[in-house]
Order: sequence, then structure tokens, then C-alpha cells
Amino acid sequence: MAAIRAVKILPHVKEIRIHLCQKSDASKGVRDFIEKHYIDLKKTNPATPILIRECSGVLPKVYARHEKGVEVSSSISNLPAEKIHSILEGLVQKK
Repeated sequence: MAAIRAVKILPHVKEIRIHLCQKSDASKGVRDFIEKHYIDLKKTNPATPILIRECSGVLPKVYARHEKGVEVSSSISNLPAEKIHSILEGLVQKK
């Protein structure tokens, strides 16, 4: 499988938040995504805060906060890391 390039976050995105459970099967793909892609994502977007929020029993979800406080989010429950990558790409491109 070809390597996935890091998501380039546009300047109008002020923050990325990823919520997940440390142990649940529903969050397995999110944990894999963070393990495989977080470093490249942060290197590509050093000025954008990327917050990882772990809480027992929480359903995994990714949020993108845009200018003027507008937030978009998507459930990432039971998804593989590659699908989470494409969902994040979509969230940071919306304006």
C-alpha cells in the first residue's frame, strides 16, 4: 500500500480536536491513526493546535474549529486509520 501524505490544514482552521477512548474497539482506528500519522500531521502543520482527548467510554469523533468559532465534526467510530485520514482532509478543507 502506498504511503499516505500528511493532511495540509488550511489557515482558516484554528484547531483540530480528536476524541477517543483508550481501550474501546470503536476507537481502535483512531489510535492507529494517531500512532501512524500524528507526527507527520504536526510536522506539516506546526502552527495548528492538534488536541488529542482521551476519555473512557467516549465515542470517537474529530472536530475542526474554523474562523469565527464555526466547528465541523464527524463521527469516526469503528473506522480504519486510512478512512479517518480522508475524513480529516474533508473537515479541514471546508470553509
